[in-house]
Amino acid sequence: MAKTILEAPKQQTGAKLFVPDYVFVEPNALQYPLGKELVERYQQQGIPIQMTTSHNQVRGIPGETDVEKFRNAKRTLVIGVRKTLKFEPSKPSAEYAIPLATGCVGHCHYCYLNTNVGSRPYIRIYVNTDEIFAQAEKYIQERPGEITRFEAACTSDPVSIEHITGNLKRAIEFMGHQEWGRLRFVTKFHHVDSLLDAKHNKHTRFRFSMNADYVIKNFEPGTSSFSQRLEAAGKVAKAGYPLGFILAPLYWFDGWEKGYTELLERLRQELVPEAMEDLTFELIQHRFTKIAKSLILQRYPKTKLEMNEVERKYKWGKYGKGKYVYPDVKAKALQAYLEKEIARLFPQARVEYFT
Repeated sequence: MAKTILEAPKQQTGAKLFVPDYVFVEPNALQYPLGKELVERYQQQGIPIQMTTSHNQVRGIPGETDVEKFRNAKRTLVIGVRKTLKFEPSKPSAEYAIPLATGCVGHCHYCYLNTNVGSRPYIRIYVNTDEIFAQAEKYIQERPGEITRFEAACTSDPVSIEHITGNLKRAIEFMGHQEWGRLRFVTKFHHVDSLLDAKHNKHTRFRFSMNADYVIKNFEPGTSSFSQRLEAAGKVAKAGYPLGFILAPLYWFDGWEKGYTELLERLRQELVPEAMEDLTFELIQHRFTKIAKSLILQRYPKTKLEMNEVERKYKWGKYGKGKYVYPDVKAKALQAYLEKEIARLFPQARVEYFT
């Protein structure tokens, strides 16, 4: 079997490539080539490695306070096996979420993972990709003659850990050979060079999360800058990938109209011509749950993020749970303004949804 270990990545400026301070390993992960190779790599680098019975039950991450434990957890890599191969739905982005990893190295204050991963904010990567891809193929076969889309960024930012696993490139090339399968993912990171030569066959839509300067500067620490993401988007478009931008979260702040117009005008001015051939936008307003608010204030006590329930609308979701979104007047104003500006600057692009 060919070695799957990745060569040391080239030095890149800006947001640094993630190197864990702590590594935990499920025993079963050592039965897979990638699991063995990662353990060897981190042993050679002198990074502390401990065994854990399950990637869902990691104990021993240091820290005297909750904030210290959280920040150390975000510097922790867990190498595991994805046992649950039932894929979750991922509407409106895709039919299914394909589980390549869980957790994110960024520190975006508003991130819904504050709720989804809760007390387990460490970075989990899965080494049994062949089993995951086999399950994806089964889902494709259940929908003969129909395109089945898979979202690879529901519970992580796969680009931020691609230099560790190579799993995203494997997923891209797997889906490139599927007549009716398509892959989608979104990132806030610019480390895309290893993906540019992937045999994607235009079956993967590569999306970048963009926002107004106010939002990036105040709420997205630990991610690549706007300029870095824009440059990476140009590389991706030149490599032939269909390109998309997710404007999320759309956030109501003083001067938001000017901020979002400047964002879109800069995209229009600096994007390479190849990006315009098949361009999409997805619009997602800011939302939060009560649990997320509590965790955000605990983990980022100095955040400027506005989360006043009185000024929001409660939107019910599945399982009897809901979230706070903007009231209809503000939501419709955000949607109308963004759609108008996108139509003005990118008349050939399509807005896939607003939520």
